[in-house]
Amino acid sequence: MKGKDLINIGIFSAIYFVIVFIVAMLGMIPIFLPLLAVIVPILGGIPFMLFLTRVKKFGMIWIMSVIMGVLMLLTGMSWPPLAVSVVSGLIAELIYKSGGYKSASKAVITSGVFSLWIAGNYLPLFFAAEKYWESRQNFGQDYIDAVTKLMPMWMCPVMFVVAFVCGVIGGLLGKALLKKHFEKAGIA
Repeated sequence: MKGKDLINIGIFSAIYFVIVFIVAMLGMIPIFLPLLAVIVPILGGIPFMLFLTRVKKFGMIWIMSVIMGVLMLLTGMSWPPLAVSVVSGLIAELIYKSGGYKSASKAVITSGVFSLWIAGNYLPLFFAAEKYWESRQNFGQDYIDAVTKLMPMWMCPVMFVVAFVCGVIGGLLGKALLKKHFEKAGIA
């Protein structure tokens, strides 16, 4: 990888994280917390697809995914998003590479797989709820009760499916909006 590749990773990671941060503020309203797995992949699909037009070397997608996981860790979301981002980022990387970094359909699937990292944020709600809510008592008991009702255990796999599907939708949206960039990069 060259400096230009690392700069692209940094710029697009920053853009993607700004989207995550802005949308995450909606999570202060209980009903929007599970909807983050819908909104982030759809909105994030646009800059992510633009990023894919610049990906020509193995590791770029994986590094961006790991950066998202590290940022979640640093913002208090614990280690599950990092673990999920390491795995989903590598799988997304391999999918896009299998299309020779030129396949538009592989780019859309890559967007869906990349988006799985967002679902990792919910794992503590399902598998370590007491510890999760201990560090968030300032949200208030009404908020905790409302989110707990919205997120029963069966929602865990649903969150991953929703993140993937919405990542694909975001990829399709990004592909449509950035058609000119895809053609210029030879990915159309």
